[in-house]
Amino acid sequence: MLLGLIEKFLNEFKMPPTAFGRACARDPRLVFDLRNGREPGERMRRRAEHFMNTYRRSAAQ
Repeated sequence: MLLGLIEKFLNEFKMPPTAFGRACARDPRLVFDLRNGREPGERMRRRAEHFMNTYRRSAAQ
Protein backbone atom coordinates (compact mmCIF):
# COMPACT_ATOMS: atom_id res chain seq x y z
CA MET A 1 0.00 0.00 0.00
CA LEU A 2 2.74 2.50 0.94
CA LEU A 3 4.71 1.46 -2.13
CA GLY A 4 1.73 2.30 -4.35
CA LEU A 5 1.51 5.79 -2.85
CA ILE A 6 5.24 6.29 -3.33
CA GLU A 7 5.15 5.08 -6.95
CA LYS A 8 2.29 7.49 -7.71
CA PHE A 9 4.25 10.32 -6.06
CA LEU A 10 7.40 9.50 -8.04
CA ASN A 11 5.46 9.58 -11.31
CA GLU A 12 3.59 12.75 -10.39
CA PHE A 13 6.75 14.71 -9.60
CA LYS A 14 9.17 12.89 -11.95
CA MET A 15 11.40 12.16 -8.97
CA PRO A 16 14.00 9.38 -9.12
CA PRO A 17 13.56 6.66 -6.47
CA THR A 18 17.01 7.33 -5.01
CA ALA A 19 16.24 11.04 -4.56
CA PHE A 20 13.01 10.17 -2.76
CA GLY A 21 14.76 7.74 -0.44
CA ARG A 22 17.53 10.20 0.39
CA ALA A 23 15.16 13.10 1.04
CA CYS A 24 12.65 11.05 2.98
CA ALA A 25 14.79 8.70 5.06
CA ARG A 26 18.45 9.25 4.16
CA ASP A 27 18.27 5.83 2.48
CA PRO A 28 18.76 5.89 -1.30
CA ARG A 29 17.78 2.19 -1.50
CA LEU A 30 14.43 2.66 0.27
CA VAL A 31 12.19 2.43 -2.80
CA PHE A 32 14.18 -0.44 -4.32
CA ASP A 33 13.98 -2.36 -1.04
CA LEU A 34 10.22 -1.76 -0.82
CA ARG A 35 9.84 -3.01 -4.39
CA ASN A 36 11.72 -6.16 -3.35
CA GLY A 37 9.37 -6.87 -0.46
CA ARG A 38 10.74 -4.86 2.47
CA GLU A 39 7.94 -4.16 4.95
CA PRO A 40 8.18 -0.65 6.38
CA GLY A 41 7.47 -0.07 10.04
CA GLU A 42 4.87 2.39 11.25
CA ARG A 43 7.49 5.09 11.82
CA MET A 44 8.79 4.80 8.25
CA ARG A 45 5.24 4.81 6.91
CA ARG A 46 4.44 8.04 8.75
CA ARG A 47 7.76 9.59 7.72
CA ALA A 48 7.17 8.84 4.02
CA GLU A 49 3.58 10.11 4.12
CA HIS A 50 4.69 13.30 5.90
CA PHE A 51 7.44 13.88 3.34
CA MET A 52 5.04 13.43 0.40
CA ASN A 53 2.38 15.71 1.93
CA THR A 54 4.92 18.41 2.74
CA TYR A 55 6.47 18.19 -0.73
CA ARG A 56 3.04 18.47 -2.40
CA ARG A 57 2.14 21.53 -0.32
CA SER A 58 5.42 23.28 -1.14
CA ALA A 59 5.12 22.42 -4.85
CA ALA A 60 1.59 23.85 -4.98
CA GLN A 61 2.67 27.28 -3.77
